[in-house]
Amino acid sequence: MTKTPNWTEADRLKALRATGILDTDREQAFDDIVELAASLCDVPVAVVNLIDAERQWFKAEVGLGVRETPLETSFCRHALLESDRLVVPDAREDARFACNPLVTAEGGFRFYAGVLLRGENGAPLGTLCVLDVVPRPEGLTPLQSRALEVMASQVMTLLDLRRGLARERASNARFDALADSMPQMVWSTRADGFHDYFNARWHEFTGTTPGSTDGAGWNDLFHPEDRERAWSVWRHSLATGDPYEIEYRLRRHDGLYRWTLGRATAVRDDEGEIVRWFGTCTDIDDLKQIERGKELVSQELSHRIKNIFAVVSALVALSARQHPEAKAFSQSLRTRINALARAHEFVRPHTEISAPSVGAMTLHAFLEAMFRPYAGVQGAPRVLLSGDDAVFDDQAATSVALLFHEMATNAAKYGALSEPDGWVTLETRKADDRFILVWREHGGPRVTGQPTRVGFGTTLSTLSVEGQLGGRLERLWLEGGLVVKADLPATALSRRRAALKTA
Repeated sequence: MTKTPNWTEADRLKALRATGILDTDREQAFDDIVELAASLCDVPVAVVNLIDAERQWFKAEVGLGVRETPLETSFCRHALLESDRLVVPDAREDARFACNPLVTAEGGFRFYAGVLLRGENGAPLGTLCVLDVVPRPEGLTPLQSRALEVMASQVMTLLDLRRGLARERASNARFDALADSMPQMVWSTRADGFHDYFNARWHEFTGTTPGSTDGAGWNDLFHPEDRERAWSVWRHSLATGDPYEIEYRLRRHDGLYRWTLGRATAVRDDEGEIVRWFGTCTDIDDLKQIERGKELVSQELSHRIKNIFAVVSALVALSARQHPEAKAFSQSLRTRINALARAHEFVRPHTEISAPSVGAMTLHAFLEAMFRPYAGVQGAPRVLLSGDDAVFDDQAATSVALLFHEMATNAAKYGALSEPDGWVTLETRKADDRFILVWREHGGPRVTGQPTRVGFGTTLSTLSVEGQLGGRLERLWLEGGLVVKADLPATALSRRRAALKTA
């Protein structure tokens, strides 16, 4: 009894063509299956048969001697309408096959047994079948039937493997095409870091041949001074799984070393284990040259600005000699100019030799340098910093320098720093979207009240905070000492809008 299929002929042919098996060469794995099927079932003929639109094609056969036959002579096309298998004990006694020339011919087939080969969508692709020239009223034994089913399953496993390999080859081909079209050098390693893939751009840049830089062979292309550093960073990434990123000099095919940015990221499986690394090398030598040129221009401009500060300060000093009555004014102006010069020195572009130490581009480091001239005996600081540090840039440097120069100068003249045992605490803290600085004077002369006259320094401080930094400035003339609170937007000190927490 036949059953109504839940697939169409178009579905079936699509699934068959998707295997990529038709008209391929013989393969030992398929040949072994038909030989075993013929032996187990004790028949002269066994085939792996695939039903195309107008023919039946044999991926493997034993005892038949041909690779395909017309569809009208096929036993297997009838099997496609069966649920799992078709067994014909005597074809001459079966109306479906009695007129088949393969049956009526002298020595024709009398017995047939086939098991369906089903694709992913359930549509039958063909059969694994055995044939005999004598009838078998008893059909196959249970063991033979079971063996045929198992071998049919193995045929489908082989077909699935072939399809998977074909997809992998297609995927690899697409990856190769994509990687070779990229301007970067692309490479890949095994989980243990063994390099086993480089794209065409790598070989084009380095002048090497495929395979010559596999494993650790690529290390010879690094500049000798960069090799150990590159290995150290790479070993760290392999040990921790952290992304790999480093700049090094890589030898080009013409022998020149060019600065290169190397990056790599680990690929992990479902359990989180690293299965592969993919990386790139980008030639950044031209960018480095541009940056060096800009750095030289910036340093030259900075040097000239520094000289201008010195010239202006000297002019003020010379002018004061001609006008003794302006000596106090001259001294005050020169100290302000020098404060700006120190701020400029702090934020100007530096070379590797002149660069400040790590962390110097922070608010606390800037203020510590500014307050150093007010240190006490044996250099002990008298302005004590505490709280949150903040990333600091040149846009805020001038305003901050003017503000705290005025505070320290006034404290040295009239406040806590005018007494041998006086000191100042400066607390800085980040509060949501604000950055607060609180200046407190201790141990200075007793404060009797708010001054009746607002000096230029006070006005300048207010302009620096409220006009340049967009904040608020508050002064409290407490009996124990002056307290000044600067309330700034959190982004006022740096465009990077980041804060560093001090220990």
